[in-house]
Amino acid sequence: MKEIPIEYVKANQAGIVLSVIAFLVFRQPWIIAALWLIQVAGLFTGGRWNLFATLGRQLLTPKGKETQAAELLRFNNSLAVGFLTLSLGSLLLGWSAAGYVFAVMLLGAAGAALLGYCVGCTIYFWVKQIKAGRLTGR
Repeated sequence: MKEIPIEYVKANQAGIVLSVIAFLVFRQPWIIAALWLIQVAGLFTGGRWNLFATLGRQLLTPKGKETQAAELLRFNNSLAVGFLTLSLGSLLLGWSAAGYVFAVMLLGAAGAALLGYCVGCTIYFWVKQIKAGRLTGR
C-alpha cells in the first residue's frame, strides 16, 4: 500500500485552513474557487498537482516515519472537494450563508486534522465497517 509522509498531508491541511480563513476574512469567492482547483488537481493526479503538497515536498523534509495511506488521503481529499463544491456552488447560486457554512465545515475538519483528530478518517472507518457488513444493526 502506498504511503504519503505526514508532513505533506499536513501541508495540504494547512493550505486548506489558511485559504478558508482568507475567504472568511476577505469575503472573496475566488479564494474558494482557487482552493477547489488546487484540491481537484490533487485528487485527479494522486497529489502530484496539489499546490500545497508540492510546496510541502519542496520546503519540508520528512522527519519521521509517520505516514498516511494514499487510499485514506484520497478519501479525505474527496470529502474536501465535496465541501468545496457545495460551498462554491452555493456562492454561485447566491446562497451566501450556505456557502459560508460549507466552507466553515471544511475549516473545522482540516483544523481538527492539524490538531490530531481526523474527521475524514472516522467517516472512512465507518464506511468500511458498513461495506464489510459489520454495522447492520442486528
